[in-house]
Amino acid sequence: MKNNSSERIKYLTQSEATRLFDSIENSFDTHKTRNLAIFRIAYRCGLRASEISLLKFENYNNSKGELYCKRLKGSSNNTIRLDQKTKQILDSYIFETNITDESNFLFKSQKSKPISRQTLDYLMKKYCSLANISDKTKHHFHALKHTTAVHLAESDMDIKELQWWLGHKAISNTEIYFQFTTKQQERMYSKLNEKSEMV
Repeated sequence: MKNNSSERIKYLTQSEATRLFDSIENSFDTHKTRNLAIFRIAYRCGLRASEISLLKFENYNNSKGELYCKRLKGSSNNTIRLDQKTKQILDSYIFETNITDESNFLFKSQKSKPISRQTLDYLMKKYCSLANISDKTKHHFHALKHTTAVHLAESDMDIKELQWWLGHKAISNTEIYFQFTTKQQERMYSKLNEKSEMV
């Protein structure tokens, strides 16, 4: 990802992300638990749609609450510990669907194939509309990965930690997300005010 592409990055604000998850949780969809698990895992781990479809039951360590993430496009695989709510939803989904075969894909379509990018984009559009997210350029599943990156940058995670979390091999791919956080700018100005060395 080149720095001159930064203007094209679309991500959800904290408020929009909350509304998105609420729209899934409050829906009457037949596959609500599956969809909530997908979206929470994608957000927690910063996964692309194609990486969600690759997840298998064997990638999930239930006892540790960890998910082994196979990343594409030259990114590095890693293991992410799920937050408690995401783990509970994933466990509920696994129990409901009775997944026992370790080689089984975690998230499947109605035809028992790995869920497709097209389906995930459709679901993203649907739930963004229900969440009243008016900017339609954010209605793409990949916006969740950007959202993860910006929110983690805002949470005071440093650039090397964020690089590992997202599986970036080149730190230049990670740097771009720190342009979107105002917290770092506020700290910068705070340091200047404390020093008062500038004329």
